Amino acid sequence: MLRALARAFDQAAAFVCCVLVTGLLGCVALGVVTRALGEPLIWTDELSRFLMVWLAVFGWALASRKRIHVRIRFFQDLLPKRAHKATELAIQTAVTLFGAFITVYSVGLIGKNFDLEATSLPISMAWMYAPMVLAGAITALQGASQVFETLRRSPPLRPPAAGKAAAVE
Repeated sequence: MLRALARAFDQAAAFVCCVLVTGLLGCVALGVVTRALGEPLIWTDELSRFLMVWLAVFGWALASRKRIHVRIRFFQDLLPKRAHKATELAIQTAVTLFGAFITVYSVGLIGKNFDLEATSLPISMAWMYAPMVLAGAITALQGASQVFETLRRSPPLRPPAAGKAAAVE
């Protein structure tokens, strides 16, 4: 059931990313065209910033969920099996704590900016920080999931040879 839920979340996040990219492109194009015509719509700049933040967060969530983010493991893969596993546990624990910190800190930022209105749009500046709660929570959950997976999994059979190119995950 958890896998089905995760798969549904991934599909929803991918759909939201598509909508955000389309909205961002439309907003930027509208800003460019209106500037070229000599009648710029000032709100397009601010809306573009909001959309970019939301897009970055949903992209971050997708990349971490699908494990397609950049991760260079060259030196870690040179370690003996137990040190490799210990390093992986330390990294994933740090990711979990980082995600929890981002979540808590973002809630504070939302509270501090809730009563501030955007300059050219009639919305609260808290919406600029709202997606960070989601990003932090997803990062913490993904890190915790990787900690449990690493604890369950036996260490790699052998690290790759030192002459191979850096492994990127």
